[in-house]
Amino acid sequence: MESSSARDRLIVALDFGSAAAAAQLAAKLHDRAGMFKVGSELFTAEGPVLARYLVSAGEKVFLDLKWHDIPNTVRAAAREAAQMGVRMVDVHASGGRKMMEAAMEGVREGSPGGKERPLVLAVTILTSLAGTDLEEVGIGGTAEDAVVRLARLAQQSGLDGVVASPREIAAVRRVCGPRFLVVTPGIRPAASASNDQSRTATPAAAIQAGADFLVVGRPITGAPDPVAAAEAIAADMEIALPSRTMAGSAL
Repeated sequence: MESSSARDRLIVALDFGSAAAAAQLAAKLHDRAGMFKVGSELFTAEGPVLARYLVSAGEKVFLDLKWHDIPNTVRAAAREAAQMGVRMVDVHASGGRKMMEAAMEGVREGSPGGKERPLVLAVTILTSLAGTDLEEVGIGGTAEDAVVRLARLAQQSGLDGVVASPREIAAVRRVCGPRFLVVTPGIRPAASASNDQSRTATPAAAIQAGADFLVVGRPITGAPDPVAAAEAIAADMEIALPSRTMAGSAL
């Protein structure tokens, strides 16, 4: 990722219930974001329509469905996503090594003949979870402890990287090194509300810590002027790029 710009690193979360609304915003943000995220809300409402449309339009798509199922089911879903042509997919690291390995097998099966396969990420600990939430679901220790443990397992399982909050970027880098991708949600500009995110950071802080990609939703999609909001976030990221603590992997 040495030559990539801040815009290349910005993923806009199209968290809408309507493919038409999501497509309209994606058109406005063309060339202002490197990738668009299609998550559970939009996929449940509209199926793969919007993801296929964006791919056909030449956009990069992060299909954020956070698969967590038996290995055979995850392999099949990953194969279908690869055939769709998306750039990035994710699974829950807590699904275990066999499930994560199956996801990688699936994207390879769906990318024959030298076709570029999607990057496969592992979701570590959701950014909405705080310490008391982790205790309630039986996860001992700090969020950072759990993220590092799961990131190490994901790397050992052959995945390309993890989804981790801004607070754990540096810890993941120490354990997994500079070539392991870190995709970071929970990004909030300094004047923005945190909403339901518990472990957040500004765009500049996340880039400085070593994030490869930032996922930004409501600060852009809910802004009065989404284009201006995206440009402001990219500008904040751009300022921080020279002071990154670690160099990331290639896009």
